[in-house]
Amino acid sequence: MSAPSTNPTPALPLHTQHERSYEQNRFVYPVLSRRSGGISIGINLNPDKVCNFDCIYCQVDRTRTAETTFVDTSDMLAELDAMLTLVTSGELFASGKFRDTPAALRRLNDIAFSGDGEPTTYRNFDSIVASVAELKRRNGLDDVKLVLITNASMFHRPHVAAGLAILDQNEGEIWAKLESGTEEYYHKIERTRIPFRQILDNITGAARVRPLVIQSLFMHVEGEPPSTEEIAAFCDRLREIRLAGGKLKLVQIYTVARQPAESFVSPLSDAEVDAIAEKVRSQTGLETAVFYGAAAP
Repeated sequence: MSAPSTNPTPALPLHTQHERSYEQNRFVYPVLSRRSGGISIGINLNPDKVCNFDCIYCQVDRTRTAETTFVDTSDMLAELDAMLTLVTSGELFASGKFRDTPAALRRLNDIAFSGDGEPTTYRNFDSIVASVAELKRRNGLDDVKLVLITNASMFHRPHVAAGLAILDQNEGEIWAKLESGTEEYYHKIERTRIPFRQILDNITGAARVRPLVIQSLFMHVEGEPPSTEEIAAFCDRLREIRLAGGKLKLVQIYTVARQPAESFVSPLSDAEVDAIAEKVRSQTGLETAVFYGAAAP
């Protein structure tokens, strides 16, 4: 029998641990979100792990069969109701991995539609958003945001547009993925059949109605960061969205913080993240926020 190690592996920072599970829950999970600056309650609308993108940096293991293949709405709402109580009462921080959460971050920032795939592919997206908004109101949490974390591929569909309108009426915020400036790089990163132009048109159309947050993850691919030309083209796409009447209130520039499924993907350095953000600010005039990778403190 070997002796116990005198140098145990330190616990990973909570922002690197975004497991989409919590105890016996199947659909609702809490995370300490670096981008929210507090607790975000996630709703997984894709427990079947089906997604219309296959991003090279995604940490979802799609080689393993999902245990849950559909969303039971009543069960999901019951899980959410219990989770809201768990977070707002402070009970979440009494034990387990959340007990060391800094005092300033012990706050419920948002309820986020996210998970193991693209949430807007859920066939009853508008009705699920309405049900969650109503539950939020019943809990007296009118000021808590509803966040949609999305690749913007489905905004053109009527039931999705209806869901976005419900978000607008309930402290909603849309975080739309845009991580490339060229069609070639877009397909390299996202690995999807959906045309780049469809994403750009959908983001522009949605941003004409309400201000959007743009979420942009950049990384090393086979050891190489995105090229200077690619970042310049990315800035061009942001300018084009604004020139077409789209409102963008923030661009989140971040990198890999959790282990991706593909081994050839690795995080940018802090300096590389800062350099991209500075390029976006100088070329577009947009406000940016930066979030560093797994190696950052």
